[in-house]
Amino acid sequence: MKILLIWPKYPETFWSFKYALKFISKKAAFPPLGLLTVAAMLPEKWQKRLVDMNVEHLNDEDLKWADYIFISGMIVQRESIKEVIEKCKRIGKAVVAGGPFFTNNPAIFKKEIDHFVLGEAEDTLNLFLKDLRNGYPKETYQSNNFPSLEKTPPPLWELINFKNYASMSIQYSRGCPFNCEFCDITILNGRMPRTKNKEQILRELNNLYNYGWRGSVFFVDDNFIGNKEKIKQDILPALIDWMQKRNYPFSFNTEASINIADDEKLLGLMQKAGFDTVFIGIETPDEKSLIECNKFQNINRNLLDSVRRIQHYGLQVQGGFIVGFDSDTPSIFERQIQFIQRSGIVTAMVGLLNALPRTRLFQRLKESKRLINISSGDNTDCSLNFIPKMDRKTLINGYKRILMTIYSPKNYYQRVKTFLKNYKPISRKRFRFSLGHLQAFLKSIFILGLKERGRIHYWGLFFWSLFKRPKLFPLAITLSIYGFHFRKVSERYIGF
Repeated sequence: MKILLIWPKYPETFWSFKYALKFISKKAAFPPLGLLTVAAMLPEKWQKRLVDMNVEHLNDEDLKWADYIFISGMIVQRESIKEVIEKCKRIGKAVVAGGPFFTNNPAIFKKEIDHFVLGEAEDTLNLFLKDLRNGYPKETYQSNNFPSLEKTPPPLWELINFKNYASMSIQYSRGCPFNCEFCDITILNGRMPRTKNKEQILRELNNLYNYGWRGSVFFVDDNFIGNKEKIKQDILPALIDWMQKRNYPFSFNTEASINIADDEKLLGLMQKAGFDTVFIGIETPDEKSLIECNKFQNINRNLLDSVRRIQHYGLQVQGGFIVGFDSDTPSIFERQIQFIQRSGIVTAMVGLLNALPRTRLFQRLKESKRLINISSGDNTDCSLNFIPKMDRKTLINGYKRILMTIYSPKNYYQRVKTFLKNYKPISRKRFRFSLGHLQAFLKSIFILGLKERGRIHYWGLFFWSLFKRPKLFPLAITLSIYGFHFRKVSERYIGF
């Protein structure tokens, strides 16, 4: 049996890092971890190929080679998914679809898909494979169970070219104990965090290490600290030991909830294990809006102090922010700007509230007849899929003002300085300066320091970090490059 696994193309978004990747000659930020894991679940004797459309073209020859096409994706990849399915149908190939987009929206492509394998593959894929071997595969395989991750195999890394990617990925857990109204994580993965054991994690790290990978590794968990005691007592000590024995070949980043700031032992262990970045859903400084969306872990705390405490432990905070809650008033735009600037959150992803399918927000808006259509999946594209309480024009213009302000060169570079002043990473060794880093550095000088408007602010950060925080100078250049990407993405919708 010949299986072609296809990962559709991402549009140009905040998280695509399209413009930043060009500085280091990479084609995509991350490989398709889900499909690589599914590939490892298929019979070993089957032939498998993977086409990641973010790094290579999908050719008709690839499709003709395969007996079955496996496709996965997220809602933001919808247009590319549609194009892939049309190609498959034109050539007459059977399509097997699974993953988050199809699990939440099976009806959209119901007529075009031959077989749906929905939910988590650990539960449903074997049922499909059994029926396939017997010659009678059904149209839909679905389970509402949340299976143990201890039977999840390591990803089949041999299917990708590591040189195409800026970072590798690994998954330790699924699920989140919180239940934010706008989030579909608990629908897809449940509220009880399920985890791999430390032997699995170390095996996966060894695989990456043995393939020659050195650099960033992203723990893609819904909430890395969903089970804090297991993380502290089991996983982080094992990671620390593994990393120390190999002289820290990786740097780790992940996603977590703001209550990570309340546990200094946890922060210290993460820092010692090699974590240097964490994405946190801060959403809004307005407590009424936090209560509205059930973000209770963020209330009754000083969010600025929480962010600074995390930064002080050597973890750069990347923040998610939202405007468009029913409780929001026109003052929210300036409040968001002030919070982001004062916090030193350099990577601040501000989006308009959108209702994802099957979420409690989606159901509430549908019942009140305020739902318009299905979300694009990109909450930074200035689209709304519901009727907001605030005047729509006021909301859109206020949102654009946030982006124009926080990603203007002056404010962006100032925010980088604010962050670097509070950031306290462990000093382990000298920065590994590779040819790729040299290339990115020289490009930053040419593009950001000579061509771009706002170059005076680039040079201001350049010399400030070189003389005031020399050990963080490489990070300052990296963040300058990120800012270029964020400005280019914002220009698509709002201009500068």
